[in-house]
Amino acid sequence: MENTSRYVVNALGKGGETYYTLCKDKQELQKWIHNNREKLVMDELIIKDKKQSLYSKWFGLKKLY
Repeated sequence: MENTSRYVVNALGKGGETYYTLCKDKQELQKWIHNNREKLVMDELIIKDKKQSLYSKWFGLKKLY
């Protein structure tokens, strides 16, 4: 089965928890962040776009949110 997710989310929780999730589009990503905002340390939120071009990986855009 092919993995169709686009965004990979790694986050640290306020209680020391580690969150890892996959989201298939930006709306799903924003919904997950909105639902879990109170549990997360927003400075430790890392979102990787699997379809991001190589050029933009080298020269910018480290965080999407």
